[in-house]
Amino acid sequence: MKIRGQVLVLLLFVLFIAEGTILPWLLPDSWHSRMVPNLVYVVILFVSVYYSRHIALVLGIVFGLIHDVVYYGFIIGPYSFAMGLSVYLLGLVFTARRAPMPIMMAVVLIGSFLLDSMLFAIDQLFQLNHQTFDWALAQYMIPDLFIHFLFALIIYVPVRKQLQRLGTRVKKEEAV
Repeated sequence: MKIRGQVLVLLLFVLFIAEGTILPWLLPDSWHSRMVPNLVYVVILFVSVYYSRHIALVLGIVFGLIHDVVYYGFIIGPYSFAMGLSVYLLGLVFTARRAPMPIMMAVVLIGSFLLDSMLFAIDQLFQLNHQTFDWALAQYMIPDLFIHFLFALIIYVPVRKQLQRLGTRVKKEEAV
């Protein structure tokens, strides 16, 4: 994981910055309080399926911790825990290196729902959220699913190709 791996981490940092700077301009004002699209998480899901669930676990924990510090603030760790665990579990279940588009889109939808559900459960556990699950599902989980799905459709081909090249390059280096 030499140059392409460094480019992947740089891409994740750029997406993280875009989530807080550019994305609020693109979303309608009425959606700002209802949803927080996590574009970095979608790319980490791609890493989990097409490259390595272990690398995705580390990326999920690191970028989740950054997300906790920058955006969340109430507790340090919910995003880190939820992102790391969910990408690892989905990478464990969907281990196909050449997963077709419908399977990857299902992974994105399942992963987005799993992340939001885990965060909701953690908020309920520590009594930070006093809403019902039905309210959360309608207000921010389904809109997040929609945004994550659209973003995954847009980046599917370029990210899959780069991750598959990264995987074949690592295997060639290990064989030598």
